[in-house]
Amino acid sequence: MNGEIFDIVIVGSGPAGVSAAFPLLEAGLTVLMADGGKTPTVLPPAAPFIDSRRADSDQWKWMVGPDFQALRNLDAVSPKLRVPTHAYAFEDFALRNKVESDGYVVVGSLATGGLSRAWGCGVATLDASELSAFPFAAREMAHSYESVVKRIGVSGSSADDLSAYFGLDAWAQPALPMDDMHARAYSLYELKRNALVALDFRLGRSRVAALSLALGERQACNLSGNCLYGCHSKSLYTASDELEVLARYPNFRHAKGFVVDDVASAEKGVRVFGHLQGVASTLHGKKLVLAAGTIATTRLALRTLKISHRVPLQSCPSAAFLLWAPRFLGRSRRNEFGLGQLSFSLGVEEEIRGFGSTFSTTGIPMTEFVSHLPLRKRYGIDVLRSLLSSCVAGNIFLPGHLSDATAGLDADGSLRITGGYGKRVAPLLAIAHRKLRAAYRKLGLIMMPTSFTVGRPGGDIHYAATLPMRATPVPGQTAASGALAGVDGIYVADGACLSALSEKSHTLTIMANADRIANQLARRMKTAA
Repeated sequence: MNGEIFDIVIVGSGPAGVSAAFPLLEAGLTVLMADGGKTPTVLPPAAPFIDSRRADSDQWKWMVGPDFQALRNLDAVSPKLRVPTHAYAFEDFALRNKVESDGYVVVGSLATGGLSRAWGCGVATLDASELSAFPFAAREMAHSYESVVKRIGVSGSSADDLSAYFGLDAWAQPALPMDDMHARAYSLYELKRNALVALDFRLGRSRVAALSLALGERQACNLSGNCLYGCHSKSLYTASDELEVLARYPNFRHAKGFVVDDVASAEKGVRVFGHLQGVASTLHGKKLVLAAGTIATTRLALRTLKISHRVPLQSCPSAAFLLWAPRFLGRSRRNEFGLGQLSFSLGVEEEIRGFGSTFSTTGIPMTEFVSHLPLRKRYGIDVLRSLLSSCVAGNIFLPGHLSDATAGLDADGSLRITGGYGKRVAPLLAIAHRKLRAAYRKLGLIMMPTSFTVGRPGGDIHYAATLPMRATPVPGQTAASGALAGVDGIYVADGACLSALSEKSHTLTIMANADRIANQLARRMKTAA
């Protein structure tokens, strides 16, 4: 690949990278995709979760891990960051990308497929009011949202109070079955809806990038309960599965194992400097699309622009909690869908909404909960043995503009992230805590004392808006086209270029925006040819 000039070089094979690749390839452009190339080293259980826990003599490998991976990343809200089957996805990211942090949780991936190898699969669109912060008409995203949803497969379509909030039911598959605790909670919501809406609490089915119907070579969810560890049926969307589809295009190449150090604009295009399987290499393209994830993309962009000032970094303040359903005490454990089953939108304060989902506890290790009970761990384990099968876990996210973090280059060229939450976050989460406790009590669910746990800044992994799209961008920002201001030929297509970060799950918006940017770029390049 050294010396060969491609129409487009894409850095990153995560959701943004593959979403940008499809329109470019379909336009007939030659595309080279570079990624860190890491692949799984610990395999997920093959049998349903409960069967594996009973009979798999090697379950220690995927429950604890050869290097005790289950005890790492304790600051992150999501237990996925502690699962041995996903450890490879986060390995060496900060070291190889030269990222440092002060009081901020930094997570990224050098894996093929990026962070989609270990995500919660939550999806949502932004409505016209939410897209008003973006420097283009909301209608420009409509086709891209539809295209991405149909391509990746989303389930959850339901005529409920969150249908308009999610905004994607016209293209989605039916919802997956709920477990009996979620089903009862939802039936109570329908009975007590007026009282709950008065609390500005609205409940509906979760919309998730998981299949309830087969799609292409991917199978429908079999409710194995292994969602946390890995999906053998490929029901859960991961960008790595789409690399198999991209590879069928004759104009696509994959530089697997290429770790990018720097990028630069050149006389006849762009250059990407890095190491391919440890050997120094240079990639050449007419245009470059940065889709390496917000953190890695930000470092590459700031180095290319030689920007010395710090830029704002948004992420979503978050918290997790545990709900107990007394009616189901003594319920036997069952294999169930392990990601979001019900989701809520909560009015926290004027113009501030929270969003979250609740999950079955099947498949989640007891260690995720025991430290949050008002008991010594020894007694907490005994209590959870009896209670956990009658509990559901939940989370909540607030909008990203409430964060107060920045990113900037150190003298040695590494990216340093500092800061955390803004002053409003603690009181807002306290209000959310009280409202959620009251709302779920009406649904027959009791919030376990002391279980409402605020995550550390960055632990949500919803990083965005370091290089935001603006109508008249200055260096360190991007245009509506995704073009990085201050340098020629470089475009940003991941979360770094989002103009704002709402409380909603943001991956679908990143993918749709990457699709929009790539479609426009393809048209311009074909016209200029």
